[in-house]
Amino acid sequence: MVEKFDIKQLRYFAMTKRLNFLIGSGTSVPAIPLMSFFKSKDNSDEEANNLLSDKVKAVSMKVLEDISNANDEDNIKAVLKRYSEFIKVVLQLLYHANSRQVTKNINIFTTNYDLFIEKSLDELMKYESFVFNDGSNGYFNRILDSANYNKSVAYRGLNDNYLNELPTLSLIKPHGSMNWERGQEDNILIRQSVVENPVVVKPTGLEGQETFLNNHFHDMLRVFQLELDKPQSILIVIGFSFQDKHIAKMLNRSLKNPELNVFIFCYSESDKQKILTNLGLSDCPRNLNVIAPNELEEKYKTKHEVEVDQFSFDLSNLTELLRDMSFEE
Repeated sequence: MVEKFDIKQLRYFAMTKRLNFLIGSGTSVPAIPLMSFFKSKDNSDEEANNLLSDKVKAVSMKVLEDISNANDEDNIKAVLKRYSEFIKVVLQLLYHANSRQVTKNINIFTTNYDLFIEKSLDELMKYESFVFNDGSNGYFNRILDSANYNKSVAYRGLNDNYLNELPTLSLIKPHGSMNWERGQEDNILIRQSVVENPVVVKPTGLEGQETFLNNHFHDMLRVFQLELDKPQSILIVIGFSFQDKHIAKMLNRSLKNPELNVFIFCYSESDKQKILTNLGLSDCPRNLNVIAPNELEEKYKTKHEVEVDQFSFDLSNLTELLRDMSFEE
């Protein structure tokens, strides 16, 4: 019998430690298929990368439009709703965090260069009280600078009689974004729309090398490393299998931090071994949890439509798990 995952431990960590998320391409399926969908005997790796990039660009443009009444964009609407529900619950965790123990900041790292998260945050900012930090500085020309992730914002009383730290959600995109554009001064400008030639690292199988050689992406990954090296940190991973060897290496290095706790949620049962293999591990160290769907309660996983006794775990399931945590007494 498979031992069930202890959600109470995760809840305690999420409410009392520095919370980070790592979100991979699996979270944008089915609006954006995985890289494997574009690979075939007739396509070279470069052609497959271009097909994926074109798909991400097309979907990102749709995401920024008003598709609420569109009949032919069901997948995009479903994925956008999934992200929005996830962000809502993450904000609830922020609101309940004790700023005397940890800063009221949650980091979302994502290798996805679509704009689902940005669109979700933009909509939520209309009626939620929080600060969105995408690492940019400027007004007309918003320039990306990793130093901006070190900022905190506080609300000052009308009579300057108190300071209350505002909840901050920081978005860090190591592989770039569809609205990132290279500036004339070798900087990155964050635009309000999808740009013609976005600054992105395509999943060529050499992401680590490409990311490392580019100063801007290296800065983003350095933020990832620094956050995991901080005391009392927690990392929750979803939709990411660690095929990016550079990020896998960083996580392995960070696991030497005894105060870091990592929770990797697998989409399917078979993904657990794949993730361990990609991390170069035969077993989980004390502070690493790789959780397959069969280790979770029924309400936190989705039953497979065809295969009997097979379950999956995606962003919607993680949202439900976190929702129970954020409102649990």
